[in-house]
Amino acid sequence: MSGAYDIIIVGAGIVGAACALECARGGLRTLVIERGCVGGGTTAAGMGHLVVMDDSEAQFALTSYSRRLWIELRPELPPEVEYDACGTLWVAADEEELAEMHRKRDVYEQHGVHVEVLDGPAVAKAEPNLRPNLAGGLRVLDDAVVYPPSAAAFFLEKARKAGAEVRAPMAVTALLAEGGVQLADGSRIAAQRSVNAAGPWSPALTPGLPVRKRKGHLLITDRAPGFVRHQVVELGYLKSAHAMDEDSVAFNIQPRLTGQMLIGSSRQFETVDDTVDHAILDRMLKRAIEYLPGLGELSAIRAWTGHRPATPDKLPLIGPSATAGRIWLATGHEGLGITTALGTARLLADMLLDRPPEISPKPFAPSRFSRGDSSHG
Repeated sequence: MSGAYDIIIVGAGIVGAACALECARGGLRTLVIERGCVGGGTTAAGMGHLVVMDDSEAQFALTSYSRRLWIELRPELPPEVEYDACGTLWVAADEEELAEMHRKRDVYEQHGVHVEVLDGPAVAKAEPNLRPNLAGGLRVLDDAVVYPPSAAAFFLEKARKAGAEVRAPMAVTALLAEGGVQLADGSRIAAQRSVNAAGPWSPALTPGLPVRKRKGHLLITDRAPGFVRHQVVELGYLKSAHAMDEDSVAFNIQPRLTGQMLIGSSRQFETVDDTVDHAILDRMLKRAIEYLPGLGELSAIRAWTGHRPATPDKLPLIGPSATAGRIWLATGHEGLGITTALGTARLLADMLLDRPPEISPKPFAPSRFSRGDSSHG
C-alpha cells in the first residue's frame, strides 16, 4: 500500500510529537493524527519530571540518554515549556532506604551522573520544610522539570516547520498491516509505515499489545514560592513502583515555576474510569504531609487523574511490531514518557532511517513479548 506519506504517527502526546519531529527532520513525509487536542491525554496528566531511573540497565540507558537530549535542547525551549533545572532530591527515612540511596549513588557515579549524598542535617538545609530527622538524601543535580503539554506543542510545531502535517481532531480505529491507518468514518490513509503512539489506548489500535492502563492521581496547590526547591521523592517510591498489581501511594512533590506545587503519586491497576478516587487521594496527601507537615496549611486548587501505559517489564515498546512489519510502536512508557520522549523518538527514527543508534534498541523491541514470556524483565 503506497501513499503520500512515509509514516503516519497516531497520537500527539509528547512521545508522538517527539517522534514526528525526529521523523520530519530525517526527511520522512510525516503525518500526525490525534483524536483530541495536542498533549491533552496522558501527557497532560504527567508530572513533567526529567529523571534518570535505574530499575534496570535498559531503563537507565534510555532515561539517561533522553535526559541528555533534553539538556541539549534546553536553549531552544520557549518559556512556556517551563524548564526548571531544580534537580531531584531522593530522601531516605530509615536505614533500609539509606542503603538503597548508597546503591543508587554507586550506580549513578559509575555512569557519570552527577549526584551528591546529603546527611540528615544537609537534607534539612536543602529542604527546610521537610520533617526533621530524615536519615539522608541523594541529590541528582541535572534532573529537571518541564510542563509537558507545552513541550508536546513545541515539538509538534517544530515538526510542522520541518514538513510534517497534523490532523486533529481525527479518530483512528486501526493501524493497517499493509501500511497506513483506518479512520472512524471507514476511510483509509495510505503510508509506508504507521506508528502507534497512543499510550494507554494503544492496544485498542493494535490488539494484543502487553500494555495495561495504570491510573494515577495528581493535585496542584495554590502558590507558595520556595516551599520546596527540588523535585522531592521518597526512596520508598521505588517499593511502590515495583508493585504491579496493588494500589499504592508514595510521596512525590514537584515545584512549578508558577510557585505552585504538583503532588503525587499513586498507582492503581484494573480501573479504567478517570474519576478521582478520594480514598486514594486522601492516602496520597497524608503521605505527602508526613514528609512536609506544612502542606496541610496550603490550599489545593485542583485534583485530577490520568492513565499511563504500563508493560510487564516496565520498559516501553519501541520499534516494529511483532506481527506486522509496517506497524511500528512507541508506547508503554508508563510514568516515564515525559523523560524518555526524546530518546524514544531518536531511537525510532534511527531504526526507520537505518542510522546507527547511540543506545541499543534491543531491550525495547516489541518482539521480546512474542516468545510467550510476558514476565520478561
